[in-house]
Amino acid sequence: MPTVLVVDDDESIRSLVRYRLTQAGYEVLTAEDAIVAGHLVLGRPPDLIVLDVNMPYMDGFEFASALKADSTLPFIPIIFLTVEEDGQDRAKALDAVGYVSKPLDDQALVALVRQHLA
Repeated sequence: MPTVLVVDDDESIRSLVRYRLTQAGYEVLTAEDAIVAGHLVLGRPPDLIVLDVNMPYMDGFEFASALKADSTLPFIPIIFLTVEEDGQDRAKALDAVGYVSKPLDDQALVALVRQHLA
C-alpha cells in the first residue's frame, strides 16, 4: 500500500485529505509543519507528499528545496496545496508533480495522487 505524507498546518485540511486518501486505499501520515514532516521523511520516506505552502517555521517551498538537496533521500513526488497566485510557477521550478489550489478540490487531489502513484 503506497504511503502519502500530508503536511498542512490546518487540522481540518489534514483530516479531510487523510480521510479521502485513506478511502482511496493509501496509507496516510500527517504532519502539522515541516519540522514534524522532516522527522517522518527521514524515518521512513513516503511514496508521495501533499504539501501546504504557507506553514510556520519553514514554508512548503523551503521544505521541498531541502528535500531535493538531500542526496540521501530518494525522489519523492510532491503535490503542493496553496492559495498563492504565483504558487504554480514556484511549484514547477521545484519539479513538483502537481499543484492544487485552495479552497481544496479533494476529488482533484485524489485523482492527482492516483496519477502519480499508479
